[in-house]
Amino acid sequence: MPNENGAVAQLYGEPFDSGLARAEEYQLGADLGASVAVYEELLALAESIEDSPDVRFLRAHLLANIASVRLVATDPAGAEDANTRSRALLDGIAAEPMGPQGRQLWLEMLLRTLITDADLLRRTGRLDEALARLDEAAVRLPEFDDPDGLRTSELGLNRVHLLMERGEWGAAEQQASALLATTPETAVETVPRLLVALGLICSSTGRFEAAEDFFARAEDHFRASGDAGEQQVLLAHRAYAALHRGELDLAERLFAEASAFFEGQRRFGDLAVCEQARAFLAGRRGDTIGAEELLAASLVRFERLGASIAAADTMLLGAQHAYERGDIDEMKRLAQTARDVYQEREVYERCAQVDLMLARTLEDNLNRTDHGDRESESIGNALSLALPAALALEAARYDFATAHARSQWLELADEAMQLVFRLAIRRQDQGLLFELAEHRCAGASLALDRTPPSEPVEDPTSVFPNAAMKVMDAYDRVEGAMALGGVAAEAAASVGLRVAPPPKVRMSAQSGPGRVALQEYIAAAEFRYHRRIAHEDAVPFWITDDLTSRPVVQVRLVDAGDLFMTWTWAGGARGFGTGHGPGAEVDAAVRVLADALPGTGDGAEGTRRAFDSGALASYDSERGLARLLAEALWPEQLTAQIRQVAERAGRPLIRIQPSPRVAQVPWELLAVDDGTDVRLIDLADVVTTAPASLRPRDPAPATTRSTGTDPVVLVLDPRVPGFRADSALGSVLGPPGSDPELVSLVRRRMDAGAVVPSVATPAEAFRRTDLDRDWLSGVLRKGARRLLYVGHVSGAPVEGGQSEDGTLHLCCAAGATGLAEPLRTHRPLSAKDLLLGSLPLRADGEPGGRIWPAPRRVALIGCESGGDLRFAESFGLATAMLYNGAELVTATRWVLPTSFAFHRLAQLPDSVRPLTEAIIAVDTAHEDDDPVRGLGGWQREQLDRWRADGRIEHSPLLWAAMTCIVV
Repeated sequence: MPNENGAVAQLYGEPFDSGLARAEEYQLGADLGASVAVYEELLALAESIEDSPDVRFLRAHLLANIASVRLVATDPAGAEDANTRSRALLDGIAAEPMGPQGRQLWLEMLLRTLITDADLLRRTGRLDEALARLDEAAVRLPEFDDPDGLRTSELGLNRVHLLMERGEWGAAEQQASALLATTPETAVETVPRLLVALGLICSSTGRFEAAEDFFARAEDHFRASGDAGEQQVLLAHRAYAALHRGELDLAERLFAEASAFFEGQRRFGDLAVCEQARAFLAGRRGDTIGAEELLAASLVRFERLGASIAAADTMLLGAQHAYERGDIDEMKRLAQTARDVYQEREVYERCAQVDLMLARTLEDNLNRTDHGDRESESIGNALSLALPAALALEAARYDFATAHARSQWLELADEAMQLVFRLAIRRQDQGLLFELAEHRCAGASLALDRTPPSEPVEDPTSVFPNAAMKVMDAYDRVEGAMALGGVAAEAAASVGLRVAPPPKVRMSAQSGPGRVALQEYIAAAEFRYHRRIAHEDAVPFWITDDLTSRPVVQVRLVDAGDLFMTWTWAGGARGFGTGHGPGAEVDAAVRVLADALPGTGDGAEGTRRAFDSGALASYDSERGLARLLAEALWPEQLTAQIRQVAERAGRPLIRIQPSPRVAQVPWELLAVDDGTDVRLIDLADVVTTAPASLRPRDPAPATTRSTGTDPVVLVLDPRVPGFRADSALGSVLGPPGSDPELVSLVRRRMDAGAVVPSVATPAEAFRRTDLDRDWLSGVLRKGARRLLYVGHVSGAPVEGGQSEDGTLHLCCAAGATGLAEPLRTHRPLSAKDLLLGSLPLRADGEPGGRIWPAPRRVALIGCESGGDLRFAESFGLATAMLYNGAELVTATRWVLPTSFAFHRLAQLPDSVRPLTEAIIAVDTAHEDDDPVRGLGGWQREQLDRWRADGRIEHSPLLWAAMTCIVV
């Protein structure tokens, strides 16, 4: 083998050293046959030499190399034979005297044979045996001098492959990322393969741009090392990504090109994978005969290679084709045969694939034929297959370390849950719809420890949404959780905001035993797929509070293609119901609303458009929007019930938990009558509810519980370091003391009791430079009655999926300790900071709830400060305050126009300050015994003015953005 100077390294002498170098060159050039021929020629020569321990070691080395090449060439029988012979030779000289260097060479070769054996077992579906070999290698590894961590990284890569094989995408990504961060660049074989693994993980979980980035980086490494074969293999990986992206023509072209290469190289396992994928593509374009021929060829190759799981994947595709041509018996036979293989190999994700496919075929059959009296039974059978599989599929997201990865996974998982809701609607099963809504609205639980939170029932297993075409190197995964050590473990554990399954939901307000939502389906999912679906802690589906003693209706909304609603009455009123909005109508209404909101465009231009031509800028267009939203989102039956309750018992309270799709809807504005301008807020008060999982499990310590004498914390337009008053993060309220109404507000708070920061005059409370995160922690730890924040909020992009990236802009310098990236000379305080605190930063770190314990009532008046409800996982600023102990948070649904924006864009006089009026209204409501009623009263006043004069300062652009959020 050439050394770094290009000369052949001296190891065994000639002709062995130059022969080894020549064989490696052939392998890098993708001429595997020539490489094996050279190794076999050298082996024959070695076997002719007089026997000795050194000669036996040489033979073991050559056999190990032959095994590696044959494995790449997908010749498992030849690879197994060579590797077994190599291991036998190594075992035979284990007791021979060796110097330190000789012992290290022997250990290195032994580790190679163990890793090769594990790789071989994995490719042929013997996953438990593969794990046993890796465990054996791990036991030997401490004896090996591995200063650069090359063998350690190779072993870790194989563990990543095992995790991928069973669909443990989250755990695989976590370990691969940690390995990539700690593997030296000198590991020229391991680094690009880690990049490929990460690319395949991202492709399989819907993150295609990230996948292509990993593939491109891997290609650069392969090109630099001259590995032409792996450059060609990347064609298949990119074809796989194109297939999942929906670019079928590109996928077909790349798979065909890869097939030609694999056939020429006699790499029949990789060729079979390409044939499997091409069969799927042929079926999609209607070429039934071509699809069946390719499937048959693929199946024969897999069976000949002993690749049982890959063969079962082909059978599953064959089952789909059999159903499409009407051969139900053949479909059932192939599907059951495939499932038996998956069950035997404990590949539970593929078991779920089969169950989902069977459920879809049952639904399709229901659509095609009249089942008569047996329709209900058929729907029940479909649900018994689809619902447990869909639950397991959704729960698979808890393996991922970041909310972005989890949000992308949920997009893939949504198809299965849409099937479940369709079946429930078809059966007109209101009880099941209620339980589905309760389970999905319970929300993921925050995991504050440093270990992956998705505890399995027995093994951590995962579910992949449909029968995927996978190249053989993407079939990789392990039974049981695997731990990394040292720096890699710390890196893996500290990535992202980890979450755990939601709590179980008791379908009763009383404590104690009782029915849990979806209990039989959860039990089936945990048994079949060995995955934890719900946390053992249980919460009642109806959580009452002390805010009101009047009739209350709890409304929950769920996205599953269409929009589904459930509602239940309490507080002296009885009743329930369900609603269902077609997805296309809901999406159209939400788009019209989004076009009307400030900030939808590019910064100031979006706000200008909202003032100039947005639907909220004039009364007539706003009323039309309000009616459109009501028709798409709000059932008339619920409006009728609200009227009946109001006539009998007074104005009720609507507690509404929106789905992410409708989280920006101003429910108060809905025009619930056709032909009149009666709005929902005319009939009831409205409060937004967050997922039940956000209720803190551990109450705040006694020292942080507020009392009536505790101060009000005022954070009013703090100066952001590095930003002038007229810049993007500049002043929102104008020069200190310039707004007499705000000065009066501070004066009233000073007269009523303690205020922090302590000020001599009200003007000193504005544009301060000393209100940073440490100051806030100190005042909150001492105890506070309320927190009023008015300033800049930067929301996280919804498409990124990470609500915890939303930030408050205090007076923190860039050197402040925190989890958000600095902006110029300023580090924002993120929701992730508020939740995780210093846990990711120090071994003795504290959770955010101890560093910033929230008072009972918090107001966050800034741009889209309540936008976290637009995310599948609500862990933004408003919900972080709830998690940290707040009972009520007032926040905003969208970008908030300042009074200056009204002056500049609507030509209002400087004396008219709509934002000031809103701040005073929120502050006043938070002093009320019932802040929801207080804020609702002010919003009704604004609505009356809007109806009366249609003036822009009374537009819902500002006041309808405000909402109170509770758990």
